[in-house]
Formats: sequence, structure tokens, C-alpha cells
Amino acid sequence: MTVATQSTAMPTAEQHGFRPHSDGAFVPVQTRSERFRSVNVDDFAPVTGREHEWKYSPVAVFADLTSGELDGSRIEVESTDAAGVDVSWIGRDDPRIGRAGVPEERAAANAWSSFGEALLITVTGEDEKTVAATRHDLGTAPRAAHTVIEAAPNSRGLVVLRGTGEARLSENVEIVVGEGASLTVVSLQEWSDDAVHLASHFARLGRDSFLKHIVVSLGGRVVRVNPSIHLAEQGSDIEALGLYFADAGQHLEQQVFVHHDAPHSRSRVTYKGALQGEGARSVWVGDVLIGNSAVGTDSYEQNRNLVLTDGTRADSVPNLEIETGDIEGAGHASATGRFDDEQLFYLMARGIPEGEARRLVVRGFLTEIVQKIGSPELEERLNAALEAELQGS
Repeated sequence: MTVATQSTAMPTAEQHGFRPHSDGAFVPVQTRSERFRSVNVDDFAPVTGREHEWKYSPVAVFADLTSGELDGSRIEVESTDAAGVDVSWIGRDDPRIGRAGVPEERAAANAWSSFGEALLITVTGEDEKTVAATRHDLGTAPRAAHTVIEAAPNSRGLVVLRGTGEARLSENVEIVVGEGASLTVVSLQEWSDDAVHLASHFARLGRDSFLKHIVVSLGGRVVRVNPSIHLAEQGSDIEALGLYFADAGQHLEQQVFVHHDAPHSRSRVTYKGALQGEGARSVWVGDVLIGNSAVGTDSYEQNRNLVLTDGTRADSVPNLEIETGDIEGAGHASATGRFDDEQLFYLMARGIPEGEARRLVVRGFLTEIVQKIGSPELEERLNAALEAELQGS
């Protein structure tokens, strides 16, 4: 397999998450850049839930995806047609696989080891175009998938990856943005109530390119979408956005990694979510690494959570590593709280019933992300989906 050369040798599987010390012992990895990577599932120790990448996750719910055999056969995908967009299938030995990144955890490595063919979406041409690829009712057996999205130099486009119905899916998505290209990728999770979806997204940005990466998680019992963005060349720019609405018993997780590795790169990370119902859980981990060669970096990340009822839990963990002092700016913010009583009072004082006033506040909080998608049709559908969530609150 072409990408196998990107694996990093490891003395034993039990040493995953540790690095050699000068005294001959092993110590835990302290920085994101030192994490072990491999496309081979056997290089990773079994998942216990104590690992740094799994400590917030209900690992027992999806043990079949981290350690069991996965069906790697071709998944049926319904895609729309658009001029300048080609959708096809490629073999796992195709050289276009493995350019954007390599798994850092066992679920992604299991999917990488298991898939037979990858879905390839290629965007060309300087005019704006939109294509949607939908996976529907994948069944209850554990499955693996791999998708490659490639934006040719100076191209423009919007790609929507949508999941609905039943699923037990572990997948990797690679995004390669060519020089001067501008690409929007929307990952939309509208799975059924019992679905489990684990996804790792890897993005590599070329010189003066722009990627808008949007994660929208509304359905599913457990949904875990982890984007890793590599700002590999000068002038690259990422806007990473997320929107999630966790209901009772639902676990929605996202661990975002932005690696500034080139001069004068820019990143903005904004994730916003709402939680309602007993046992509703959200997890957001935001890691930003500014490497020693990333002079002139401009970076900021934030996570906001709105708690609508008792019995919910929101974990929010921003992390920032800076290896050079020659930057324009870097910062992070995190906040979790209930309704703004002043906003609620303002609306109710003007004759709006309390229930409707609450829904207006939540819609105003969340639609900031929806409005940045850039597709009126998709924005309208997501606003309707959010309204349906709120009607059930």
C-alpha cells in the first residue's frame, strides 16, 4: 500500500502515547506534534478509555469500531451533479490517498486498514459550484469508509458530506486544497437515534489557499468528528466552524487540531452547541500548534455552549502551543452557560411568550454558524432542522 511508508515504527503497541526519555524509561507525550501516527490498526494498543484521545468518549458503545473487523466494501453514495466536479472511486493503492494526514488513534487506523476503495471528489474550475454526497441507511453492522476531496489550484467549490438513517461507521476524510483554491466542506450528521459515527478529517492547505470546514452534528447516538488541519504552505487560511445540538442520551464530540506550519497562515475556529435533556453530552477539544517556522501566524479559537435543561454536560478544552514568538496573534476562549436572562426579559417585555422567546434566543445563538455556510438552500434546511429540535425542547 502506498501510504504504509508514512507509519511510524513503535517498539511495542503498549507504548502508544509515550516517548523515550533520556534515562531509558518512557514518559507520556506532552505536545500534539509528538503523538504517534500510523495507518495500521495493529500499531495501536486496544482502547481502554484512559487514553488522552478517548477519555471523554463512551468507548464501550463503539468497541466494534475500534477493535472489531469492519466491512470495507464500497458504500452506496448518492451524489448530485455539478459542472467542474467529478465523483468516482479509486483503489486503496492510489497515490492520491495519504497526502492529507495519517491517523493518530485506533478507530481511524482501523477504518484505514479496512477500506477497499475510496470515494474521490475532485473540484476544478474557478466558478462556484456545489455537490452533495449522501450516505443513507448503512445498516447496523460495523463499516469502514474513506473519502478524498481534492480542490485543484485556483478552483472554487462547496462539498457537502451528509449521513442519514442507520449506521455504525468509522471513516477517514482527506481534504487537499491546491494553491490559490477556495473550498468549503460541510460534514452534516443527521443519523438516526441509534447510529454511531466516528470520523477523522485530515486537511492539507496549499499556498494562498482557503478552506472553510463546517461540522454540523444533529443526529446519532454517538457522533465523533475530529478535524486535523495542516496549514502547510505560506498564506494558507482555515475557517473551522461547528454546530451541534445534543438531546437526551446523545454524545456529540469534536476534537479539532490546527497545525500552523508555514509563514503568514491564518486560522479561525468557532464551535457552538446547545444541550437539552437528561444525559445530553458534548465534547469539544481545540488544539492549536504554531510551529517554529510559522512566523506571522494569526490564530484564534473559541467554543460556546448553551445549556437548556438540567442533566446535561459540556466539556470544553482549548489548548494552544506556540513555538515561535514572531506571530501576529493567538488566543482562545471557552464558555458554557444558560440563557441570558436580559435577552429573555427584553423579548418577553414586548409581548413574546416565554417559550417562543427561549427559542428565539437559541436560534440567534446557533444560526451564526448556519449563516456562514454560503448555500441558501442548505442554510434554510438546517434552520428548519434546528427549529424542529427546539420544538421538542
